[in-house]
Amino acid sequence: MYLRRTLTVFLLFSLLSVTHSLRPENHLLLPSSRKLGRDDSVYCLSWRFSVEVNDAGEWATIPLRCLQFVSQYMTGEIYSSDLEIISAESLEFAKSVHIAGDGKDVWIFDIDETLLSNLPYYAAHGFGSEAFNEDSFDEWALEAKAPALAASLSLYRELQRLGFKIILLTGRSEPFRNATAENLKSAGYDNWERLILRGATDKGKLAAVYKSERRKELTDEGYRIHGNSGDQWSDLIGFAVSKRSFKLPNPMYYIA
Repeated sequence: MYLRRTLTVFLLFSLLSVTHSLRPENHLLLPSSRKLGRDDSVYCLSWRFSVEVNDAGEWATIPLRCLQFVSQYMTGEIYSSDLEIISAESLEFAKSVHIAGDGKDVWIFDIDETLLSNLPYYAAHGFGSEAFNEDSFDEWALEAKAPALAASLSLYRELQRLGFKIILLTGRSEPFRNATAENLKSAGYDNWERLILRGATDKGKLAAVYKSERRKELTDEGYRIHGNSGDQWSDLIGFAVSKRSFKLPNPMYYIA
């Protein structure tokens, strides 16, 4: 029920967009030179809605007719507006939380497409002019140049001001720890409580399982998880979940 308000606002802003015209494991984003027709716009808006509310399930590719739609959305004003609305809803909830002052009240953030944006990577590759290449994405991640998502950076800082401890829980693996920390700091994020990456024992685990296990370890240590922000449903579901979860939009890829 807590995601309902965010998703309702998400749909409203998505409808307005029609009037104006990571490490990903399984996705495909290809360019399209053809103009987006009205029928495609309506269909793709509905498709994106089904993705965000998780009705689409474990989807692997963007429908061919929606490639241009996704490109326009991710680089346009509506995506930024959606993020701002979700950040505002998150902050509204955060202000209602009583902070005990014992350092155990936490907010969890995913990293890719939640705190950091990998859009420069996709733009450099023609927004997926070729199938996703793991090696080239690893090179991009090691460069530590991904910019912050402005709305997320603002929320991050406001949560710290309110007294929350920040836990970063990412699907990136341990070899990327130094580059990830460097990238976060250069993008404006600092003073987090903990940065959790996949270890050797997490190899092959579904993201939802891995992240649930790490959240359980946190609660076993006495942390109270009030909020959780992520662009994938697998960031938010499972066990040891937060009191409220906030799903950021991402129609580019799906991670189980």
